[in-house]
Parts: sequence; structure tokens; C-alpha cells
Amino acid sequence: MTDEIKTDAEHAEAMKALQAERRELMRSKTEERGLLIVNTGDGKGKSTAGFGMVARALGWGQKVGVVQYIKGKWITGERQFFRKFPDQVRYEVMGEGFTWDTQDRARDIAAAQAAWAISLEMIADPTLDLVLLDELNIALRYDYLDIDAVVAGLKARPEGKHVCVTGRNAKPELLAAADLVTEMTLVKHPFEQGVKAQRGIDF
Repeated sequence: MTDEIKTDAEHAEAMKALQAERRELMRSKTEERGLLIVNTGDGKGKSTAGFGMVARALGWGQKVGVVQYIKGKWITGERQFFRKFPDQVRYEVMGEGFTWDTQDRARDIAAAQAAWAISLEMIADPTLDLVLLDELNIALRYDYLDIDAVVAGLKARPEGKHVCVTGRNAKPELLAAADLVTEMTLVKHPFEQGVKAQRGIDF
């Protein structure tokens, strides 16, 4: 037996063993329920990943609710795209813009509270399979909303409802309540090289 054939045969045996191991592992995973998902961290891609889940849900004919907490009237590609699916996506832009632009804490708090009320409405809506709360973590970071009340509302979601929360600096209470937490790590960013945000990539 040549070395190449021997290597192929060894690889096939190793993959066969791995396949058996994976099948056994999958047989032990039987629970199915709605998840609380948090995308956080300093790296780019938190909202992008959330909207990727929205697209995936639409691919399966599911219905989705989206609440954007911060971006305000800023026109984004995701907003323009998902509003093409009015029968499947309820899309609410509730923010007043970035906090350094509004410079009005009372106004920001009022906007966050209005957004949270809509969020609770969507979470309770039995027709929605997934709810994306984009940049909710920013509203929590600045204490525009009470973290305990938010966590209680998220925990009280219907059994089959998936909720995805995005934004950097997720609070420990939210991380503790989540089923899935992904932290985006910043390694390199074009903004640091003088490149501005660009359509189709950043918004």
C-alpha cells in the first residue's frame, strides 16, 4: 500500500469515527424552544449577524419583527431591503439617532421606552417567530431602560419565540439570561485607516 493510499484510508476511517460520534451527539439534542440570542463586543458585525438571521427566517417562510433602537432616520440597506417583505416583516425604526447627535437624554429615554413598548408587543405577538432588537444594548448601556425590567420581559417571552439583541457592552444581567452569546472581537477596522462608512458594507 502506497503512502497516499494509506493516508486516504486512514482519513476515511477517522471521518467514519467522527461521523458516528457526531450522530450520537445529535441524538442527545432533542429540546426545541425559543432562544434569547445576544450579539455584542467591540467588533463589527453584530447587527449584520442579526439581520442575517432575519433573512434565514424569511427563507423558511417565518415572520419577523424588527425594532431599531438607535439608528433613527438614518437610511440603511437592511431597512430598505426588509421593507420589501411587508407580509413577513414588521419593521419599526424607533430611535432618535446616535446619542452624541441628539444630545438630549430625556428625548433618548422617551424614544427607548417607546421602542421597548413596541418590542414587548412584538415578543407577545404569536404570529412572529423571531424578534430582532437592534442596538437595544446601547439603550441599556446608557440606562435609558431598566435592565431588570428588560430581562424580565425577555424571560417572559412565549416558549417558541426567538429574540436576538444586538449592540456592544451587553450588561451582565442580559448575558446571564441569554441562551447564546457571541462576542465580536475587533482585530482591524478600515475606519482606523481613514476609510468612511460605505453603503452596502456598513449601512
